[in-house]
Amino acid sequence: MLKRFAPLVPLALVTLLFGCAAHSPVSQQQALNPVTPQSQAQAKAVTLNFHEEELDTEKELADFSDSSKPYQMPMLADSILERGKSLIGTRYRTGGSTESGFDCSGFIGYLFREEAGMTLPRSTRDMINVNAPLVARNNLKPGDLLFFSTRGRGRVSHAGIYLGDDQFIHSSSHRSGGVRIDSLDDAYWRKTFIEAKRALAMAPTTTISRK
Repeated sequence: MLKRFAPLVPLALVTLLFGCAAHSPVSQQQALNPVTPQSQAQAKAVTLNFHEEELDTEKELADFSDSSKPYQMPMLADSILERGKSLIGTRYRTGGSTESGFDCSGFIGYLFREEAGMTLPRSTRDMINVNAPLVARNNLKPGDLLFFSTRGRGRVSHAGIYLGDDQFIHSSSHRSGGVRIDSLDDAYWRKTFIEAKRALAMAPTTTISRK
């Protein structure tokens, strides 16, 4: 009987020694660095500092991110959009920027100049490059500028102003009757939409306070 179990004894010893060896570094580390109330307090302080830095970073990102900023200029937007709606039916005129006729960028420039005291670039190509916050499609607010690529190749060629409820106002074209309201949900506008910018974030402070 003993002879049958004799070969198993060295194997058991090897297994036991191997198991101890596998755990010995942890034990040695605990011996070299014992857990004390002071070390626990230091670890907690490091953790708190890390979380504070993480929260500071998140706050900076939130402040920098246009999509998370509260919308501060609803009254300006209301003035622009009310004036815009009063011009519905105004004819489309290439190069036009007065009430006798507008092209798309001329219409936007006219409203922002008259109602917000802002001078925007004259062409859609330059207007899309203004230093204003980008806005996600699902975070649009009234007054945001919308840009479209109606001629393909992903190049901006048209612009409008967001009204709310997926609608926008723009000076469309000769054939469509000039200044009008359309829906971003329409297949054509949904397909040609490029991006949106919150140009009213650039409005002069004096204008905002006056409104």
